[in-house]
Amino acid sequence: MAVTLLLDSPTTGSVAVQQSPLAELCASLHAFDEPGHHPASAGWVARAHAELDTALLATAAVLAPLWGPFRARYLLPLSAGPRRTLEEELREVAALPVGDFVAMTVQALIGKNDTELAPRLSDETVQRLRLISSSRMEIGARLRADPEGVRGELLDFLAAFAAAVFDAEWPALRRALDRDGALRERDLRRKGALALADLPTAGAVRGAEQGSGGPLHIVFDKLYNATARVDERRPCLLVPTVHGRPHFVIKHYPGYPVVIQYSADGAGTPTLETARRRLAALQDPTRLRLCYAILRNPVATAELANQLGMTAPQVSRHLRRLREAQLVHTHRRGSVVYYQLDADAIERLGPDLLSVLYR
Repeated sequence: MAVTLLLDSPTTGSVAVQQSPLAELCASLHAFDEPGHHPASAGWVARAHAELDTALLATAAVLAPLWGPFRARYLLPLSAGPRRTLEEELREVAALPVGDFVAMTVQALIGKNDTELAPRLSDETVQRLRLISSSRMEIGARLRADPEGVRGELLDFLAAFAAAVFDAEWPALRRALDRDGALRERDLRRKGALALADLPTAGAVRGAEQGSGGPLHIVFDKLYNATARVDERRPCLLVPTVHGRPHFVIKHYPGYPVVIQYSADGAGTPTLETARRRLAALQDPTRLRLCYAILRNPVATAELANQLGMTAPQVSRHLRRLREAQLVHTHRRGSVVYYQLDADAIERLGPDLLSVLYR
């Protein structure tokens, strides 16, 4: 089974990176609700539990199905455009037509994309929710009776949760998302829409029946079948996440942008393109020697040149390749820059490789 995105041209400008504090807030809420699936967020989850009051904890438990593995569509960017604050994104949810809010909520409660997009809940839908869980049925019943009340409670909770435990962490998260976004934007400039094929579970396939001029098919291996067209009127937004690791979320609700939320580099499994860059960087014997030299301690370029019997410019060129592949950390002391190998990044490529370097 697969989700297939259809793009008119590999060079289309209808794919963009979009950072979203609301999407990251709800990814953190999902990790908060299911910490066993998100070990990298365990420290933050423990701090959040200690800092939240009883009322917020109770509301988080009640509303948890909305940011579960399926995720309500309105908890990801509803439109393309300039960077928004969390408050601006919450206002966009508040302005969502009530029929769309209800239908998107029902999709999240049932966990199906093919749920009937009805502006009101039928008795059959409420009964279906009862068979899933009593808590989801209760949200469904309240949604049918007072959708604006449910929306207001949700928005109030998200703002209060953010103020209590998310806002203080957001600056660090934003920097991590910006770093990944810059890399993804570079790939989009180089490859156009073909950069989507570097995302997890993806591959690029051009439909044989259309010939070479047909739309580009980007196929994602998922647990259901769906097809969505991406064009200038309906762009595809790439939304990196830290707390969302290891999930890979694709949303394609009619009338709204297609959204792909993926783990930011350094926050989860590397993308195929990142793995290629890293493996290519390590194919050179000189760069492997550099990795060995900077594995245990940070070393300056001039000292590395002495150790390897090379000129400083030669070493700098190799270090630049390692840095572009996100295999080294750097820090500056005065005018001197020191390099140290990112052992975690190497280990994700394979424990045997790290063991060889440690010998």
